[in-house]
Amino acid sequence: MEDLLYQYNPWWEDTFKNRDVKPREKYLHELRKYLNFKQIVILTGLRRVGKTTLMKLIIEELIAKYIDPKYVLYVSLDDYLLHKNNILEIVNEFRKVQKIEIEEKIFLFLDEVTYKKDFHIQLKNIYDSQNAKIFVASSSASMLSDKKASLTGRAITLEIKPLDLQEYLFFNGIIIKKRDKQLYRSYFLEYCKVGGLPENVLNPNREYLMNLVDDIIQKDITAFHAIKNHQIVRDYFTLLMERSGKQLSINKISKILGISPDTSKRYLSFFESTYLIHLLPRWGKTNQKLLSAKKIYASDLGIKHLFIGERDLGSYFENYIYLLLRNKRTLYYLYENMIEIDFITDDGILIESKFYAELNKKQEKLFNDYPANNKIVVNSVEKLEVLDKILREQSH
Repeated sequence: MEDLLYQYNPWWEDTFKNRDVKPREKYLHELRKYLNFKQIVILTGLRRVGKTTLMKLIIEELIAKYIDPKYVLYVSLDDYLLHKNNILEIVNEFRKVQKIEIEEKIFLFLDEVTYKKDFHIQLKNIYDSQNAKIFVASSSASMLSDKKASLTGRAITLEIKPLDLQEYLFFNGIIIKKRDKQLYRSYFLEYCKVGGLPENVLNPNREYLMNLVDDIIQKDITAFHAIKNHQIVRDYFTLLMERSGKQLSINKISKILGISPDTSKRYLSFFESTYLIHLLPRWGKTNQKLLSAKKIYASDLGIKHLFIGERDLGSYFENYIYLLLRNKRTLYYLYENMIEIDFITDDGILIESKFYAELNKKQEKLFNDYPANNKIVVNSVEKLEVLDKILREQSH
């Protein structure tokens, strides 16, 4: 195992530099804050969204600022050569190799942590008995779920999302001057095709996205949940992408695919737990929130484009606004008398998305009459700035 650990941790012997890596400052800022907390930091989110890169960037900063490289361990726990070793054995081998005493502080970066059985208990043991700052990463919410609550109070979770439009422009070295604001629309249309997965933004490739979706379906869904019919799961995902931005009928999908409503519901939860899709409940009383159909959104516009092409640009814009709002507010959609307004937040901001279009008369009446603390129609890419300003003002 010693040779393998040296391969994973080149900084033990050489100067370490994350070459040609674009930093995602908003997440690095969060991770720097968490360095001062005792809790385990769990990075989660869609596969290939950049969790490993963020870990490596924090390692680089730690070493550059004040930490002796020998106290920093990175390892990917899905490595076949480590399949016989549990986390405690790997950490003990690290201490032995680097001659680190038990009271000395170490920094552990454990990628693909869910590949290890009982990882919650092992992390709890390290947290409770060793002087260690622990970062872990996984791409599956269901695999991360802590049924025995071993890590309650001991962990902080940070979801890493695909690049937003501003990050997309930054990754491509594009700066839009105030006088050229009209260019945002063209770049947004480009972003819809490529999406926000960092590698694909730097080297757009349709095959890359298709392989990613196949990878998630095979490894995180069909293999993990022992589903024999892979094709039905793929067909299910195609139907989800075609319905993104709309209310989703589990019964309709079950009829189309010839599966039971219970199976349909289970499959939907698998896609949500791997961050391929997100579900939005309806605003209303508790029973309406729980029982009404949920709206569905793609986690990445490039993946959506892969399945449905360029039709209905309004649905891409609505999907993008949802992704911007997600994790900033508790969100719902508003549905009254067969009329829908895209979003309402738990603190009373009513938001309708229109891609260079206007509300119809019925929507306009509901929008104007509905009681809310703030209202905004986002009808252009340029107007996203106004939405961001409203969110920030209402946070204070």
